[in-house]
Amino acid sequence: MIEAQHTDILLLSKLKKGNTKAFDALFRKYYPLLYTYGQKFVSMENAEEIAQDTMLWLWEHREEEIIQTSLVKYLLKAVYRRALNRIEQEKIKLLADTHYYHDIVENVLEEQDLCTINDLIHRLNEAIRNLPATYREAFLMHRFKGMTHKEIADHLDVSVQTVNYRIQSAVKLLVVELKDYLPLLLFLLKI
Repeated sequence: MIEAQHTDILLLSKLKKGNTKAFDALFRKYYPLLYTYGQKFVSMENAEEIAQDTMLWLWEHREEEIIQTSLVKYLLKAVYRRALNRIEQEKIKLLADTHYYHDIVENVLEEQDLCTINDLIHRLNEAIRNLPATYREAFLMHRFKGMTHKEIADHLDVSVQTVNYRIQSAVKLLVVELKDYLPLLLFLLKI
């Protein structure tokens, strides 16, 4: 442990002078730990971004005297604070989205009577059935099963670009077919 702290002190002193090799060594040493630690609080994607941002912050503030205890404790604390901030941001976004969709649902239901909504659902199901099979399959997996483009590509054994094309084409066909219901369709399909 003392040897690791000594190595960190040496690398930090080189980093302070702008030595990119010292930064690379610190990045390779601590990034996996920061990423893994971040996953305890947030998603893999967010943990990856937080770990990268933390290491980038270390590089950008290399000339400042910021480390009071050990580097690893400092970096872990930074990841923890960033993860809490991300969680708070997501809570705020979810709350805003909830209010937004609640307002839209109220407005849509006030503007559209139940008969129109039922008619749209019937026409939407019919339009989806009439899509080319490959478009329909990718569209349904994405919109109704919640699968990502990568997951669909892996499942169908095609490229992500092919999946993207099929979904976009399906949406375009549905929009043309259901143009009379467009505002409500956009809301229901989150296009």
